[in-house]
Amino acid sequence: MIKLFSLKQQKKDEESAGGNRTGAGGKKASAAQLRIQKDINELNLPKTCEINFPDDDDLLNFRLIISPDEGFYKGGKFVFSFKDRGGPSPLATGSCGQSSWAWMFLFQAEVTVQQTLKKQVGQGYPHDPPKVKCETMVYHPNIDLEGNVCLNILREDWKPVLTINSIIYGLQYLFLEPNPEDPLNKEAAEVLQTNRRLFEQNVHRSLRGGYVGATYFERCLK
Repeated sequence: MIKLFSLKQQKKDEESAGGNRTGAGGKKASAAQLRIQKDINELNLPKTCEINFPDDDDLLNFRLIISPDEGFYKGGKFVFSFKDRGGPSPLATGSCGQSSWAWMFLFQAEVTVQQTLKKQVGQGYPHDPPKVKCETMVYHPNIDLEGNVCLNILREDWKPVLTINSIIYGLQYLFLEPNPEDPLNKEAAEVLQTNRRLFEQNVHRSLRGGYVGATYFERCLK
């Protein structure tokens, strides 16, 4: 599937005047579009992930399906979104635990959790990271109940040399190894630190659909 975009881009290159690389509609491709094209062509997805594009001509918006096959969240299904807010995020240099804001990313995931991710990369990419939000309510130390996501490479540790592949692996790792030291959901983090068995039970209850404390979670199993 990734080769499809290489061929589409090659065709557009050949058709553009003067050999300039172009985006959809014959317009000259932006730096963000050229960089995301490169990232996509070089994707090396883990076996638990797949990617698809609602619009083949719009590489700045796509879906990623992540299906973790181990860990607390195995068997679940999550949805994230990448959207460009414009301007810096309040979490650009701070700790997740100090704010309920985080980067926004549209994902839907499936942990066989099937996770489908729809991502919108801003025109500031790669100088600015994509911004991520989880659209599926999940009981997780690093994802709050509003869907804000805490991942260091989307904040203070972001560098332009990092790629979409780096972010995919980072998000996948959050489901394999939740980090209670830098939480957005402090209650979930405290349970993970003090009673790992209870945390596992709470996660499974949330995946099946039901209440964890006073919060109701929709079923997100396959």
